[in-house]
Amino acid sequence: MSETATAAPETLLRVEGVRKTFPGVRALDDMRLELRSGEVLALVGENGAGKSTLMKLLSGIETPDAGEFALDGRPYRAGSPKEATSLGISIIHQELNLVPHLTVAQNIFIGREPRRARMLLDERKLNADAAALLDRLHLPLDPRTIVGDLTVAKAQMVEIAKALSYEPKVLILDEPTAALNEAEVQTLHELIRRFVRPGTGAIYISHRMEEIRRICDRVTVIRDGAYIDTVESATTTTAEIIARMVGRSLDTDTGPVGVRDDREVVLDVRGLSTKELLTDVAFDLRRGEILGFAGLMGAGRTEVARALVGADPISGGTVTLHGEPVRLKRPADAARHGIGYLSEDRKRFGLLLDHDVRANIALGALRRSFSTAGFVRDGETRGVAQRYVATLKIKTPSIDQIAKHLSGGNQQKVVIAKWLVTDCDILIFDEPTRGIDVGAKDEIYALLNDLAEQGKSIIMISSELPEILRMSHRVAVMSEGRLTAVLDAAEASQENIMHYATLRPGDNGGDEDTAGDEAGKEAQR
Repeated sequence: MSETATAAPETLLRVEGVRKTFPGVRALDDMRLELRSGEVLALVGENGAGKSTLMKLLSGIETPDAGEFALDGRPYRAGSPKEATSLGISIIHQELNLVPHLTVAQNIFIGREPRRARMLLDERKLNADAAALLDRLHLPLDPRTIVGDLTVAKAQMVEIAKALSYEPKVLILDEPTAALNEAEVQTLHELIRRFVRPGTGAIYISHRMEEIRRICDRVTVIRDGAYIDTVESATTTTAEIIARMVGRSLDTDTGPVGVRDDREVVLDVRGLSTKELLTDVAFDLRRGEILGFAGLMGAGRTEVARALVGADPISGGTVTLHGEPVRLKRPADAARHGIGYLSEDRKRFGLLLDHDVRANIALGALRRSFSTAGFVRDGETRGVAQRYVATLKIKTPSIDQIAKHLSGGNQQKVVIAKWLVTDCDILIFDEPTRGIDVGAKDEIYALLNDLAEQGKSIIMISSELPEILRMSHRVAVMSEGRLTAVLDAAEASQENIMHYATLRPGDNGGDEDTAGDEAGKEAQR
Protein backbone atom coordinates (compact mmCIF):
# COMPACT_ATOMS: atom_id res chain seq x y z
CA MET A 1 0.00 0.00 0.00
CA SER A 2 1.34 3.43 -0.90
CA GLU A 3 2.43 6.03 1.62
CA THR A 4 -0.35 8.34 0.39
CA ALA A 5 -2.98 5.68 0.92
CA THR A 6 -1.91 5.07 4.50
CA ALA A 7 -1.51 8.73 5.49
CA ALA A 8 -3.89 9.95 8.18
CA PRO A 9 -6.55 12.42 7.00
CA GLU A 10 -5.61 16.06 7.50
CA THR A 11 -7.21 17.74 10.53
CA LEU A 12 -9.28 20.77 9.54
CA LEU A 13 -10.58 21.84 12.96
CA ARG A 14 -9.30 20.81 16.38
CA VAL A 15 -10.72 21.57 19.84
CA GLU A 16 -8.75 20.63 22.98
CA GLY A 17 -9.38 21.04 26.73
CA VAL A 18 -12.30 23.45 26.34
CA ARG A 19 -14.18 24.48 29.45
CA LYS A 20 -17.21 26.76 29.77
CA THR A 21 -19.14 27.61 32.92
CA PHE A 22 -22.35 29.59 33.30
CA PRO A 23 -23.68 30.74 36.69
CA GLY A 24 -24.39 27.54 38.60
CA VAL A 25 -23.76 25.26 35.61
CA ARG A 26 -20.58 23.75 34.12
CA ALA A 27 -21.67 23.37 30.50
CA LEU A 28 -18.38 21.96 29.13
CA ASP A 29 -15.41 20.39 30.86
CA ASP A 30 -12.23 19.25 29.04
CA MET A 31 -14.13 19.08 25.74
CA ARG A 32 -12.37 17.98 22.57
CA LEU A 33 -13.32 17.49 18.94
CA GLU A 34 -11.55 16.82 15.65
CA LEU A 35 -13.02 17.55 12.22
CA ARG A 36 -11.06 16.14 9.32
CA SER A 37 -10.72 17.69 5.88
CA GLY A 38 -13.44 16.41 3.52
CA GLU A 39 -15.50 14.96 6.38
CA VAL A 40 -19.04 15.22 7.70
CA LEU A 41 -18.75 14.75 11.48
CA ALA A 42 -21.86 14.09 13.55
CA LEU A 43 -22.03 15.61 17.03
CA VAL A 44 -24.55 13.80 19.23
CA GLY A 45 -25.62 13.91 22.84
CA GLU A 46 -28.70 14.27 24.97
CA ASN A 47 -30.34 17.66 25.45
CA GLY A 48 -28.16 19.62 27.86
CA ALA A 49 -25.05 17.61 26.94
CA GLY A 50 -23.29 20.75 25.71
CA LYS A 51 -23.65 20.55 21.92
CA SER A 52 -25.11 24.03 21.46
CA THR A 53 -22.59 25.55 23.89
CA LEU A 54 -19.69 24.06 21.95
CA MET A 55 -21.09 25.38 18.67
CA LYS A 56 -21.51 28.84 20.17
CA LEU A 57 -17.86 28.80 21.19
CA LEU A 58 -16.76 27.70 17.72
CA SER A 59 -18.82 30.41 16.04
CA GLY A 60 -17.89 33.29 18.35
CA ILE A 61 -21.25 33.68 20.07
CA GLU A 62 -19.72 32.75 23.45
CA THR A 63 -16.13 32.83 24.70
CA PRO A 64 -14.51 29.84 26.47
CA ASP A 65 -13.10 29.89 29.98
CA ALA A 66 -10.21 27.66 28.89
CA GLY A 67 -9.08 25.52 25.98
CA GLU A 68 -7.51 25.69 22.54
CA PHE A 69 -8.99 25.96 19.04
CA ALA A 70 -7.09 25.40 15.79
CA LEU A 71 -8.25 25.81 12.20
CA ASP A 72 -6.01 24.47 9.42
CA GLY A 73 -3.34 23.93 12.05
CA ARG A 74 -3.34 27.57 13.21
CA PRO A 75 -4.70 28.66 16.61
CA TYR A 76 -7.76 30.87 16.56
CA ARG A 77 -10.17 32.44 19.01
CA ALA A 78 -13.29 33.98 17.48
CA GLY A 79 -14.39 37.01 19.48
CA SER A 80 -17.66 37.44 17.58
CA PRO A 81 -19.80 35.68 14.96
CA LYS A 82 -18.50 38.13 12.35
CA GLU A 83 -14.91 37.22 13.18
CA ALA A 84 -15.73 33.49 13.04
CA THR A 85 -17.28 33.96 9.61
CA SER A 86 -14.20 35.83 8.38
CA LEU A 87 -12.05 32.90 9.57
CA GLY A 88 -14.18 30.47 7.57
CA ILE A 89 -16.72 29.11 10.07
CA SER A 90 -20.43 29.39 9.23
CA ILE A 91 -23.25 28.08 11.42
CA ILE A 92 -26.88 27.33 10.59
CA HIS A 93 -28.89 27.45 13.81
CA GLN A 94 -31.94 25.32 14.53
CA GLU A 95 -33.97 28.52 14.84
CA LEU A 96 -33.70 30.24 11.44
CA ASN A 97 -32.15 33.71 11.46
CA LEU A 98 -33.91 35.36 8.51
CA VAL A 99 -35.79 38.62 8.00
CA PRO A 100 -39.26 37.60 6.75
CA HIS A 101 -40.16 40.85 4.97
CA LEU A 102 -36.97 40.85 2.86
CA THR A 103 -36.39 38.89 -0.34
CA VAL A 104 -34.31 35.76 -0.70
CA ALA A 105 -31.45 37.76 -2.25
CA GLN A 106 -31.59 40.46 0.43
CA ASN A 107 -31.41 37.83 3.19
CA ILE A 108 -28.48 36.00 1.59
CA PHE A 109 -26.35 39.14 1.25
CA ILE A 110 -27.70 41.17 4.17
CA GLY A 111 -25.05 43.65 5.26
CA ARG A 112 -23.01 42.92 2.11
CA GLU A 113 -25.34 44.30 -0.57
CA PRO A 114 -23.66 45.54 -3.78
CA ARG A 115 -23.79 49.33 -4.08
CA ARG A 116 -23.71 51.78 -6.95
CA ALA A 117 -22.49 55.35 -6.82
CA ARG A 118 -23.72 57.41 -3.88
CA MET A 119 -24.32 54.26 -1.85
CA LEU A 120 -27.45 53.25 -3.75
CA LEU A 121 -28.41 49.58 -3.63
CA ASP A 122 -27.60 47.79 -6.90
CA GLU A 123 -30.67 45.53 -6.87
CA ARG A 124 -29.99 44.08 -10.32
CA LYS A 125 -26.52 42.88 -9.29
CA LEU A 126 -27.88 41.70 -5.92
CA ASN A 127 -30.46 39.47 -7.63
CA ALA A 128 -27.96 38.31 -10.25
CA ASP A 129 -25.39 37.33 -7.60
CA ALA A 130 -28.07 35.49 -5.62
CA ALA A 131 -29.34 33.71 -8.75
CA ALA A 132 -25.81 32.57 -9.61
CA LEU A 133 -25.27 31.24 -6.09
CA LEU A 134 -28.62 29.44 -6.01
CA ASP A 135 -27.94 27.94 -9.42
CA ARG A 136 -24.51 26.71 -8.30
CA LEU A 137 -26.08 25.14 -5.22
CA HIS A 138 -28.95 23.64 -7.27
CA LEU A 139 -31.54 25.33 -5.03
CA PRO A 140 -34.94 25.96 -6.67
CA LEU A 141 -35.48 29.49 -5.35
CA ASP A 142 -36.34 32.83 -6.95
CA PRO A 143 -34.05 35.56 -5.52
CA ARG A 144 -36.94 38.05 -5.57
CA THR A 145 -39.34 35.97 -3.45
CA ILE A 146 -40.22 37.39 -0.03
CA VAL A 147 -38.85 34.97 2.59
CA GLY A 148 -42.01 35.25 4.70
CA ASP A 149 -43.93 33.64 1.82
CA LEU A 150 -41.70 30.55 1.74
CA THR A 151 -42.31 27.18 3.35
CA VAL A 152 -40.10 26.22 6.30
CA ALA A 153 -38.13 23.88 4.03
CA LYS A 154 -37.39 26.60 1.47
CA ALA A 155 -36.55 29.11 4.21
CA GLN A 156 -34.02 26.53 5.42
CA MET A 157 -32.53 26.53 1.90
CA VAL A 158 -32.14 30.32 2.09
CA GLU A 159 -30.31 29.96 5.42
CA ILE A 160 -27.96 27.39 3.88
CA ALA A 161 -27.34 29.55 0.82
CA LYS A 162 -26.57 32.49 3.10
CA ALA A 163 -24.04 30.43 5.06
CA LEU A 164 -22.37 29.06 1.93
CA SER A 165 -22.18 32.50 0.32
CA TYR A 166 -19.29 33.22 2.72
CA GLU A 167 -17.32 30.32 1.16
CA PRO A 168 -16.68 28.73 4.57
CA LYS A 169 -14.17 26.05 5.42
CA VAL A 170 -16.35 24.65 8.21
CA LEU A 171 -20.14 24.47 7.99
CA ILE A 172 -22.01 23.76 11.24
CA LEU A 173 -25.61 22.52 10.92
CA ASP A 174 -27.68 22.43 14.13
CA GLU A 175 -30.73 20.14 13.72
CA PRO A 176 -31.06 21.10 10.03
CA THR A 177 -33.82 18.59 9.23
CA ALA A 178 -36.15 19.12 12.19
CA ALA A 179 -38.89 20.59 9.97
CA LEU A 180 -38.11 18.76 6.70
CA ASN A 181 -39.78 15.77 5.09
CA GLU A 182 -37.82 12.87 3.60
CA ALA A 183 -37.51 14.35 0.10
CA GLU A 184 -36.29 17.66 1.52
CA VAL A 185 -33.80 15.83 3.76
CA GLN A 186 -32.42 14.13 0.66
CA THR A 187 -32.01 17.51 -1.06
CA LEU A 188 -30.14 18.87 1.96
CA HIS A 189 -27.84 15.86 2.10
CA GLU A 190 -26.98 16.22 -1.58
CA LEU A 191 -26.10 19.86 -0.91
CA ILE A 192 -23.82 18.91 1.99
CA ARG A 193 -22.06 16.30 -0.15
CA ARG A 194 -21.39 18.91 -2.84
CA PHE A 195 -19.99 21.31 -0.23
CA VAL A 196 -17.68 18.85 1.51
CA ARG A 197 -14.39 18.35 -0.33
CA PRO A 198 -10.65 18.53 0.53
CA GLY A 199 -10.18 21.71 2.56
CA THR A 200 -13.77 21.87 3.87
CA GLY A 201 -15.83 19.93 6.37
CA ALA A 202 -19.20 19.92 8.12
CA ILE A 203 -20.35 19.35 11.69
CA TYR A 204 -23.84 17.85 11.69
CA ILE A 205 -25.92 17.97 14.88
CA SER A 206 -29.00 15.75 14.85
CA HIS A 207 -31.04 13.39 17.00
CA ARG A 208 -32.07 11.33 13.98
CA MET A 209 -29.84 8.29 14.01
CA GLU A 210 -30.81 7.06 10.55
CA GLU A 211 -29.76 10.41 9.02
CA ILE A 212 -26.46 10.40 10.88
CA ARG A 213 -25.60 6.97 9.53
CA ARG A 214 -26.57 8.09 6.02
CA ILE A 215 -24.64 11.36 5.75
CA CYS A 216 -21.87 11.33 8.40
CA ASP A 217 -18.41 9.72 8.26
CA ARG A 218 -17.75 9.70 12.01
CA VAL A 219 -19.74 10.40 15.16
CA THR A 220 -18.48 12.32 18.19
CA VAL A 221 -20.48 11.60 21.35
CA ILE A 222 -20.63 13.96 24.33
CA ARG A 223 -22.45 13.53 27.63
CA ASP A 224 -22.97 15.95 30.51
CA GLY A 225 -20.54 18.45 29.00
CA ALA A 226 -17.74 15.92 28.56
CA TYR A 227 -16.24 14.15 25.55
CA ILE A 228 -17.12 10.44 25.48
CA ASP A 229 -15.92 8.93 22.19
CA THR A 230 -15.58 9.31 18.41
CA VAL A 231 -16.56 6.31 16.28
CA GLU A 232 -16.86 5.41 12.62
CA SER A 233 -20.53 5.58 11.59
CA ALA A 234 -20.17 2.74 9.07
CA THR A 235 -18.92 0.23 11.65
CA THR A 236 -20.84 1.31 14.78
CA THR A 237 -24.44 0.31 15.38
CA THR A 238 -27.15 2.77 16.32
CA ALA A 239 -27.59 0.96 19.63
CA GLU A 240 -23.88 1.41 20.42
CA ILE A 241 -24.05 5.15 19.66
CA ILE A 242 -27.16 5.57 21.80
CA ALA A 243 -25.60 3.64 24.68
CA ARG A 244 -22.63 6.04 24.62
CA MET A 245 -24.97 9.04 24.56
CA VAL A 246 -27.16 8.07 27.50
CA GLY A 247 -24.83 5.79 29.45
CA ARG A 248 -27.29 2.92 29.18
CA SER A 249 -28.95 0.69 26.60
CA LEU A 250 -32.36 1.63 25.22
CA ASP A 251 -35.04 -0.65 23.80
CA THR A 252 -35.59 0.84 20.33
CA ASP A 253 -37.34 -2.12 18.73
CA THR A 254 -40.53 -2.44 20.74
CA GLY A 255 -43.79 -1.67 19.00
CA PRO A 256 -47.47 -1.81 19.96
CA VAL A 257 -50.09 -4.34 19.03
CA GLY A 258 -53.53 -3.29 17.88
CA VAL A 259 -55.89 -1.82 20.44
CA ARG A 260 -58.85 -4.06 21.27
CA ASP A 261 -62.03 -3.50 19.25
CA ASP A 262 -64.17 -3.58 22.40
CA ARG A 263 -62.55 -0.43 23.81
CA GLU A 264 -64.90 2.54 24.15
CA VAL A 265 -64.81 5.10 21.33
CA VAL A 266 -64.10 8.37 23.14
CA LEU A 267 -63.82 10.60 20.07
CA ASP A 268 -65.67 10.17 16.79
CA VAL A 269 -64.97 12.57 13.91
CA ARG A 270 -67.07 12.55 10.72
CA GLY A 271 -66.76 14.72 7.62
CA LEU A 272 -64.35 17.21 9.20
CA SER A 273 -63.63 19.95 6.65
CA THR A 274 -62.07 23.41 6.60
CA LYS A 275 -62.09 26.07 3.91
CA GLU A 276 -58.30 26.07 3.63
CA LEU A 277 -57.39 22.38 3.35
CA LEU A 278 -59.30 19.56 5.07
CA THR A 279 -61.92 17.59 3.15
CA ASP A 280 -64.27 15.01 4.71
CA VAL A 281 -61.85 13.64 7.33
CA ALA A 282 -63.34 10.74 9.34
CA PHE A 283 -61.81 8.65 12.13
CA ASP A 284 -62.37 7.50 15.70
CA LEU A 285 -60.19 7.30 18.79
CA ARG A 286 -60.59 4.63 21.46
CA ARG A 287 -59.86 4.62 25.16
CA GLY A 288 -56.24 3.68 25.86
CA GLU A 289 -55.22 4.06 22.21
CA ILE A 290 -52.32 5.89 20.62
CA LEU A 291 -53.51 6.89 17.15
CA GLY A 292 -50.59 8.07 15.01
CA PHE A 293 -51.11 10.63 12.25
CA ALA A 294 -48.62 10.34 9.38
CA GLY A 295 -48.20 12.14 6.06
CA LEU A 296 -45.91 14.44 4.14
CA MET A 297 -45.42 18.08 5.07
CA GLY A 298 -48.56 20.03 4.23
CA ALA A 299 -50.77 16.92 4.18
CA GLY A 300 -53.08 18.33 6.86
CA ARG A 301 -52.06 16.49 10.03
CA THR A 302 -51.62 19.62 12.16
CA GLU A 303 -54.71 21.15 10.59
CA VAL A 304 -56.79 18.20 11.84
CA ALA A 305 -55.53 18.80 15.38
CA ARG A 306 -56.14 22.54 15.21
CA ALA A 307 -59.66 22.04 13.83
CA LEU A 308 -60.47 19.51 16.56
CA VAL A 309 -59.52 21.87 19.39
CA GLY A 310 -61.14 24.96 17.86
CA ALA A 311 -57.91 26.74 16.92
CA ASP A 312 -59.05 26.76 13.26
CA PRO A 313 -62.70 27.16 12.20
CA ILE A 314 -64.35 24.14 10.57
CA SER A 315 -66.65 24.44 7.57
CA GLY A 316 -68.29 21.05 7.93
CA GLY A 317 -68.43 17.82 9.87
CA THR A 318 -69.25 16.60 13.36
CA VAL A 319 -67.21 15.86 16.47
CA THR A 320 -68.68 13.46 19.04
CA LEU A 321 -67.07 13.21 22.46
CA HIS A 322 -68.04 10.29 24.72
CA GLY A 323 -71.19 9.84 22.62
CA GLU A 324 -72.27 13.48 22.80
CA PRO A 325 -71.91 15.97 19.88
CA VAL A 326 -69.70 18.95 20.78
CA ARG A 327 -68.85 22.21 19.07
CA LEU A 328 -65.42 23.45 20.07
CA LYS A 329 -64.89 27.04 18.96
CA ARG A 330 -61.61 27.72 20.75
CA PRO A 331 -58.86 25.76 22.54
CA ALA A 332 -60.28 26.77 25.94
CA ASP A 333 -63.48 24.90 25.02
CA ALA A 334 -61.44 21.81 24.19
CA ALA A 335 -59.57 22.01 27.50
CA ARG A 336 -62.86 22.25 29.41
CA HIS A 337 -64.02 19.09 27.62
CA GLY A 338 -60.84 17.24 28.62
CA ILE A 339 -58.87 17.63 25.36
CA GLY A 340 -55.30 18.89 25.63
CA TYR A 341 -53.28 20.05 22.61
CA LEU A 342 -49.49 20.20 22.58
CA SER A 343 -48.63 22.34 19.55
CA GLU A 344 -45.64 21.63 17.31
CA ASP A 345 -44.58 25.26 17.88
CA ARG A 346 -43.94 25.10 21.62
CA LYS A 347 -42.36 28.55 21.80
CA ARG A 348 -45.33 30.39 20.27
CA PHE A 349 -48.24 28.36 21.59
CA GLY A 350 -46.99 26.13 24.39
CA LEU A 351 -44.85 28.22 26.73
CA LEU A 352 -44.62 31.54 28.49
CA LEU A 353 -40.93 31.90 27.70
CA ASP A 354 -40.30 34.75 30.14
CA HIS A 355 -41.92 32.89 33.06
CA ASP A 356 -40.40 30.19 35.21
CA VAL A 357 -40.81 26.44 34.98
CA ARG A 358 -43.20 26.34 37.92
CA ALA A 359 -45.60 28.87 36.39
CA ASN A 360 -45.59 27.09 33.03
CA ILE A 361 -46.32 23.67 34.50
CA ALA A 362 -49.16 24.94 36.70
CA LEU A 363 -50.61 27.28 34.08
CA GLY A 364 -53.18 24.94 32.49
CA ALA A 365 -54.83 24.08 35.81
CA LEU A 366 -54.10 27.29 37.69
CA ARG A 367 -57.66 28.52 38.11
CA ARG A 368 -59.23 25.10 38.61
CA SER A 369 -56.70 23.40 40.88
CA PHE A 370 -54.33 25.92 42.43
CA SER A 371 -56.29 29.03 43.41
CA THR A 372 -58.77 30.08 46.08
CA ALA A 373 -60.80 33.28 45.81
CA GLY A 374 -58.39 34.51 43.14
CA PHE A 375 -55.25 33.78 45.17
CA VAL A 376 -52.74 31.20 43.92
CA ARG A 377 -51.74 28.49 46.41
CA ASP A 378 -48.02 28.88 45.81
CA GLY A 379 -46.95 25.87 47.88
CA GLU A 380 -49.12 23.52 45.81
CA THR A 381 -47.83 24.84 42.48
CA ARG A 382 -44.26 24.37 43.69
CA GLY A 383 -45.01 20.84 44.81
CA VAL A 384 -46.61 19.78 41.53
CA ALA A 385 -43.86 21.45 39.49
CA GLN A 386 -41.14 19.66 41.46
CA ARG A 387 -42.95 16.34 41.01
CA TYR A 388 -43.18 16.65 37.22
CA VAL A 389 -39.62 17.94 36.89
CA ALA A 390 -38.53 14.73 38.62
CA THR A 391 -40.96 12.46 36.73
CA LEU A 392 -40.07 13.79 33.27
CA LYS A 393 -36.39 14.28 34.16
CA ILE A 394 -36.48 17.93 33.12
CA LYS A 395 -32.94 19.29 33.26
CA THR A 396 -33.19 22.64 35.02
CA PRO A 397 -31.25 24.22 37.92
CA SER A 398 -34.59 24.71 39.71
CA ILE A 399 -38.31 25.18 39.10
CA ASP A 400 -37.61 28.92 39.25
CA GLN A 401 -35.55 28.79 36.05
CA ILE A 402 -36.97 30.96 33.22
CA ALA A 403 -38.33 28.71 30.44
CA LYS A 404 -36.48 30.43 27.59
CA HIS A 405 -33.16 29.42 29.16
CA LEU A 406 -33.95 25.69 28.93
CA SER A 407 -32.85 23.53 26.01
CA GLY A 408 -35.45 22.77 23.34
CA GLY A 409 -36.03 19.25 24.58
CA ASN A 410 -36.54 20.38 28.16
CA GLN A 411 -38.93 23.10 27.01
CA GLN A 412 -40.93 20.37 25.30
CA LYS A 413 -41.06 18.37 28.52
CA VAL A 414 -42.38 21.42 30.40
CA VAL A 415 -45.23 21.71 27.89
CA ILE A 416 -46.04 18.01 28.31
CA ALA A 417 -46.03 18.46 32.09
CA LYS A 418 -48.47 21.38 31.76
CA TRP A 419 -51.03 19.17 30.03
CA LEU A 420 -50.48 16.22 32.35
CA VAL A 421 -51.34 18.46 35.30
CA THR A 422 -54.73 19.23 33.70
CA ASP A 423 -55.54 15.47 33.72
CA CYS A 424 -57.17 15.53 30.25
CA ASP A 425 -58.80 12.34 28.93
CA ILE A 426 -57.64 13.03 25.35
CA LEU A 427 -54.17 14.35 24.57
CA ILE A 428 -53.08 15.54 21.12
CA PHE A 429 -49.29 15.62 20.74
CA ASP A 430 -48.05 17.38 17.59
CA GLU A 431 -44.40 16.41 16.99
CA PRO A 432 -43.86 15.61 20.70
CA THR A 433 -40.20 14.65 20.27
CA ARG A 434 -39.06 17.23 17.71
CA GLY A 435 -35.66 18.51 18.78
CA ILE A 436 -35.39 15.97 21.58
CA ASP A 437 -32.47 13.56 21.90
CA VAL A 438 -32.85 9.79 21.81
CA GLY A 439 -32.56 9.37 25.57
CA ALA A 440 -35.30 11.92 26.24
CA LYS A 441 -37.36 10.40 23.43
CA ASP A 442 -37.23 7.03 25.16
CA GLU A 443 -38.50 8.64 28.35
CA ILE A 444 -41.35 10.37 26.53
CA TYR A 445 -42.27 7.17 24.68
CA ALA A 446 -42.48 5.37 28.02
CA LEU A 447 -44.60 8.20 29.39
CA LEU A 448 -47.05 8.08 26.47
CA ASN A 449 -47.36 4.31 26.82
CA ASP A 450 -48.01 4.67 30.55
CA LEU A 451 -50.71 7.27 29.85
CA ALA A 452 -52.37 4.94 27.35
CA GLU A 453 -52.28 2.08 29.85
CA GLN A 454 -53.97 4.39 32.38
CA GLY A 455 -56.83 4.84 29.89
CA LYS A 456 -55.80 8.14 28.32
CA SER A 457 -56.45 8.43 24.59
CA ILE A 458 -53.66 9.94 22.52
CA ILE A 459 -53.38 11.39 19.03
CA MET A 460 -49.70 11.60 18.07
CA ILE A 461 -48.65 13.54 14.98
CA SER A 462 -45.11 12.84 13.82
CA SER A 463 -42.94 13.31 10.73
CA GLU A 464 -40.73 10.39 11.78
CA LEU A 465 -42.07 7.10 10.45
CA PRO A 466 -40.00 4.93 12.85
CA GLU A 467 -41.60 6.86 15.70
CA ILE A 468 -45.09 6.42 14.26
CA LEU A 469 -44.54 2.68 13.80
CA ARG A 470 -43.05 2.23 17.25
CA MET A 471 -45.78 4.07 19.16
CA SER A 472 -49.09 3.72 17.28
CA HIS A 473 -51.83 1.13 17.78
CA ARG A 474 -53.28 2.43 14.51
CA VAL A 475 -51.92 4.87 11.92
CA ALA A 476 -54.08 7.48 10.18
CA VAL A 477 -52.44 8.61 6.93
CA MET A 478 -53.10 12.06 5.43
CA SER A 479 -52.52 13.34 1.90
CA GLU A 480 -53.50 16.76 0.55
CA GLY A 481 -56.05 17.41 3.28
CA ARG A 482 -57.72 14.00 3.08
CA LEU A 483 -57.50 10.88 5.19
CA THR A 484 -56.36 8.17 2.80
CA ALA A 485 -56.15 5.20 5.21
CA VAL A 486 -56.31 4.08 8.83
CA LEU A 487 -53.96 1.12 9.26
CA ASP A 488 -53.79 -1.34 12.14
CA ALA A 489 -50.36 -1.83 13.70
CA ALA A 490 -50.05 -5.23 12.02
CA GLU A 491 -50.45 -3.80 8.52
CA ALA A 492 -48.60 -0.53 9.06
CA SER A 493 -45.15 -0.37 7.49
CA GLN A 494 -43.03 2.44 6.07
CA GLU A 495 -43.89 1.24 2.55
CA ASN A 496 -47.64 1.10 3.28
CA ILE A 497 -47.68 4.48 4.97
CA MET A 498 -45.73 6.15 2.16
CA HIS A 499 -48.07 4.58 -0.40
CA TYR A 500 -51.11 6.19 1.22
CA ALA A 501 -49.21 9.42 2.03
CA THR A 502 -48.56 9.99 -1.68
CA LEU A 503 -52.07 9.19 -2.92
CA ARG A 504 -53.80 12.09 -4.62
CA PRO A 505 -57.52 12.61 -5.37
CA GLY A 506 -58.38 10.36 -8.29
CA ASP A 507 -55.55 7.87 -7.72
CA ASN A 508 -56.25 4.12 -7.79
CA GLY A 509 -58.40 4.61 -10.84
CA GLY A 510 -61.25 6.07 -8.82
CA ASP A 511 -62.93 9.46 -8.61
CA GLU A 512 -61.91 12.17 -6.18
CA ASP A 513 -63.70 10.53 -3.26
CA THR A 514 -62.25 7.04 -3.71
CA ALA A 515 -59.41 7.50 -1.24
CA GLY A 516 -61.68 9.11 1.31
CA ASP A 517 -64.23 6.31 0.98
CA GLU A 518 -61.52 3.68 1.48
CA ALA A 519 -60.21 5.54 4.52
CA GLY A 520 -63.71 5.68 5.94
CA LYS A 521 -64.03 1.93 5.56
CA GLU A 522 -60.63 1.43 7.19
CA ALA A 523 -61.60 3.71 10.08
CA GLN A 524 -64.68 1.62 10.80
CA ARG A 525 -62.64 -1.59 11.26
